[in-house]
Amino acid sequence: MRQHVPCRTGLERLHPKRHILAGAALLIATCLVSEGRSQETEADQKVWNAGPYSFSDELGGFKITGVSGTGTREDPFVIREELESATPVTLTIRTIRPIRPFDSSGLYANGIMFMRIEALNNSGQAWVEFEFELQEQQGQASVFGDGLSFDQRRTDNVDISSDSFAQYSRDFEPYDRLRYIEGKVDPLAISGFNFLVTDYTPRWRFYLVQDPRIPSS
Repeated sequence: MRQHVPCRTGLERLHPKRHILAGAALLIATCLVSEGRSQETEADQKVWNAGPYSFSDELGGFKITGVSGTGTREDPFVIREELESATPVTLTIRTIRPIRPFDSSGLYANGIMFMRIEALNNSGQAWVEFEFELQEQQGQASVFGDGLSFDQRRTDNVDISSDSFAQYSRDFEPYDRLRYIEGKVDPLAISGFNFLVTDYTPRWRFYLVQDPRIPSS
């Protein structure tokens, strides 16, 4: 975000009183323009940092409106988004600190990420399912050997839940998919999705595909 500093217009050199009002008007106008540019920069933000990771909507199709948390069970990453269509979109996730698997200090990317997605349905259509897919390489199915999954080593559902869907299913090999079912998200409603991502061979970058489903015609 651009840091604001006092505007300098050279008023100290305008001694005649008749120039004071004109100079003051110029000062106010310059400050207002600077403020507007700062707001535009924040609105167009593509990369959000939280804990040892960054989250980006750079691949398009949706907009991140906020990110918080450190990725622990007590303080999960919360990614707030706005989806303007019912088509798949991809969240890009990167490490911004050194990688140290299973580290518990919070200072490193450790490959264990408790996450909550809060998605605003601005598509104009109701969602009746919502699917997430992890990809180590963009556009390629994740396989067991890459170590990336929705914590597939566990079979219980303690870390998987949703505000809007009652059930879920998981698909492994050759994909890592998590689908929320038996629910509905109306237009302009917000739905929350909680899950755990584990990456036992952490990479600097991976992808989370998000696919809202609408009723079939």
